[in-house]
Amino acid sequence: MKILFINNDSAGFADFVDVPANQTVASLFEDRIPSGKPSDYLIRVNRQPCSDEQVLQEGDRVSITPTKIEGAF
Repeated sequence: MKILFINNDSAGFADFVDVPANQTVASLFEDRIPSGKPSDYLIRVNRQPCSDEQVLQEGDRVSITPTKIEGAF
């Protein structure tokens, strides 16, 4: 199934990506940002805060935004 994945980390990008059926937000994060910790990011589905166990649906919009910016005081 396709979702819109918006990654606001570093230069950032947005693209439609294929994900397996019944994929959770946590497993998407692990796949797309393997070196990151979820606690350092604001993760939203369809512009709403979500749990890490939320199952993604066809057409969902997932955004991942860092809460800590490297080099900031």
